[in-house]
Amino acid sequence: MSKILIIEDEEAIADLEKDYLELSGFEVEIEGRGDSGLTRALSEEFDLIILDLMLPGVDGFEICRNIREEKNIPVIMVSAKKDDIDKIRGLGLGADDYMTKPFSPSELVARVKAHLARYERLVGSGIQENEIIEIRGIKIDKTARRVWVNGEEKQFTSKEFDLLTFLAQNPNHVFTKEELFSKIWDMESIGDIATVTVHIKKIREKIEFNTAKPQYIETIWGVGYRFKV
Repeated sequence: MSKILIIEDEEAIADLEKDYLELSGFEVEIEGRGDSGLTRALSEEFDLIILDLMLPGVDGFEICRNIREEKNIPVIMVSAKKDDIDKIRGLGLGADDYMTKPFSPSELVARVKAHLARYERLVGSGIQENEIIEIRGIKIDKTARRVWVNGEEKQFTSKEFDLLTFLAQNPNHVFTKEELFSKIWDMESIGDIATVTVHIKKIREKIEFNTAKPQYIETIWGVGYRFKV
């Protein structure tokens, strides 16, 4: 049974989310403060975290940053703030998804299932042992989910790793942002183009010598991205 941590200071919302998730077979814990939620997120084993943005003690941005320094489990950020800058910042810190309140509890459950299913497929026993991709100084170990650039290991979030691996496995193929979102996030990309853009930016910062003149992931203006070999 997958274990989920909800970090949410609005008790009614947290209880509603918990009820729907438990009806779907998940084990759910709730923390109402950011500081205590961060402590539990780092010290206990959870399969996914639902993280509110505005919290007492420590805000959701700081919690997400700290989680990503130690863990790659899926993080779904939720907030009543509709500004794109907050969404872009949250995704840039490593959140896998961003939902704007109010939202349907059933939609939350669907997204939780989609993120868990994809994460489990990618880290589960179905991945071929020691499957390695090597392209011009980049080495991707799909089994261990590790990446080296010119011999130096780089740390990637779960979705960053998935996106880099997908592009590297399909070199010279141009993908639209909609196609990449559908492939990596298993959901329709309506209104979520910023997700792909932010993740591409973070990947480039880790693999490119000069992000202004990328050697690996090229932007095809008006179309999307491709991994150049």
